[in-house]
Amino acid sequence: LGVEIDESGTPTNYVRKIENAICTSYSASAGRGAGGQGLYCGTVAVNPNVIPYGTRLYIASADRSFVYGYAIASDCGIAMMDGRVDFDLYFESNAECYRFGKRTLEVYVLD
Repeated sequence: LGVEIDESGTPTNYVRKIENAICTSYSASAGRGAGGQGLYCGTVAVNPNVIPYGTRLYIASADRSFVYGYAIASDCGIAMMDGRVDFDLYFESNAECYRFGKRTLEVYVLD
């Protein structure tokens, strides 16, 4: 995505940082997100009134013990629209979703 990461695992250029973002996980067998893109690891659901579709993101835990990495805002869901969750990260399988669960992460808005 053309963004450099420093030695601590933090993007060197970003528009804003969202700390303590509540993140959950989801998976789907096929289809497209609400933004029209296909769903795959690296696409995330957002509230498009807050984070527009197509926005590039970088997502990791504060201590970098978990790094989702680069992502594109591509979908939305009820939990994001009513403010219960900030981001829903797409994973390839239900097993990955169960392992991830619900976490508080740092989200860097890259553009």
